[in-house]
Amino acid sequence: MDLELYDTKSRRVLPILGKSISMYCCGPTVYRAAHVGNLRTFLLSDLIRRTLELNGAQVTLIQNITDVGHMAEDVGGEDKILTSSRAEKIDPLAIARKYEAGFHADLAALNIRPAEKYPRASDYIELMHEMIAQLIAQKNAYIGSDGCVYFDSKSFAGYGQISSNRLDALKPGHRYEYTDEGGKRFHADWALWKAAGERHELIWDSPWGPGFPGWHIECSAMSLHFLHNHVDVHVGGIDLRFPHHENERAQSNSITRAEAVDHWVHGEHLLFEGRKMSKSTGNVVLLRDVIARGFDPLSIRLTFLENRYRSQMDLTWDAISAAHSTLRRWRNLVSGNPQVNPQLNDEITQALNSDLDTPRVIQLLRVIEKNPELTVEEKVGAFLFADQVLGLDLSRQEMNRELPPELAEIMKLRAKARNEKNWKESDRLRGVLEAEGLIIKDSATEQDWEWR
Repeated sequence: MDLELYDTKSRRVLPILGKSISMYCCGPTVYRAAHVGNLRTFLLSDLIRRTLELNGAQVTLIQNITDVGHMAEDVGGEDKILTSSRAEKIDPLAIARKYEAGFHADLAALNIRPAEKYPRASDYIELMHEMIAQLIAQKNAYIGSDGCVYFDSKSFAGYGQISSNRLDALKPGHRYEYTDEGGKRFHADWALWKAAGERHELIWDSPWGPGFPGWHIECSAMSLHFLHNHVDVHVGGIDLRFPHHENERAQSNSITRAEAVDHWVHGEHLLFEGRKMSKSTGNVVLLRDVIARGFDPLSIRLTFLENRYRSQMDLTWDAISAAHSTLRRWRNLVSGNPQVNPQLNDEITQALNSDLDTPRVIQLLRVIEKNPELTVEEKVGAFLFADQVLGLDLSRQEMNRELPPELAEIMKLRAKARNEKNWKESDRLRGVLEAEGLIIKDSATEQDWEWR
């Protein structure tokens, strides 16, 4: 069986063929902590990789670290790293390393397997120089009147095939590129190398004078360099489809003189409690916020798995709480010995290969869990087989649920207060229990707990 995925460029679900697969996933811009919406995209690449490996393929995954060149439109076109550097009063590269370390910690907490390499943009400036020089020599790029180097968008006939944006329909002022680029010939062209101007930090010498790379060129340079000029599967969030991936495709194809990427895969937006997750609305959720509330970070992974990657998802604290409880129950189930049931494994594999239908896999596990005709050993086997891709760490043993006698007595008193609808006393006893390190979870009729 082969994994079939939706390809954004062709608008079709296509198989990923071959036993040696190259993958590139657009990584973080390390100027602040990644929120859980960003992490959903990084999880997508992990699910693709794990499913390919389940099918017997060998996967090489590269994920870049953007630590220069990503401009913030809302602060006059200043580099995002420099903006955070000034706000936190820390050296720009120290800011980048701080949030890069946080990114890796978040991936580990979500059980996302590491990529083979995490190349930093700042370490491969010369590689970008080489690519830019080749594009200039091929007449795909030019030096603008302002000293910046621009890609000539009209030189690439296939522009817009990922996002359906036609060059002749793009209007000046559209937020597809930075607004301070006055030296280009056509408004849809984009910067490959930016002249330093008044900027004194995060700049490098180049054949075109001091400056820094544009955002898009880094992904072309590093993906082609590390994956030998061809990418089987390119992963990113839907917000990168335009302009980033359109521009990257134009650059890469111009260099290779062929289609550099076979499969463009995009994960949809994440909402939180009905609203787009953003700093301006104040509803940005970080993984550390989930952990601070006492939830297993893999609860977030499970909530993502319960939704199709191509569907917009609305995350809630209630959903995270429910996933946390499900994880505890499933880990208790998987404490026995496994027995292989080929039919169950085939059903799970077919769902995963069908455009990563993880909601179907979760549904199958819920049915298996309650099926009285299956032995405990068969259930354990199916759960552990699925967990090779789900990555929920289901074989982990939960902490001892025994309570000290004094806390058990308080739980009884609180249950009595709840039955008598003495909410004031119930809340007081809840506070006592939480002060002792318990997390209390109430349903309409029962109370449950776990250690923090």
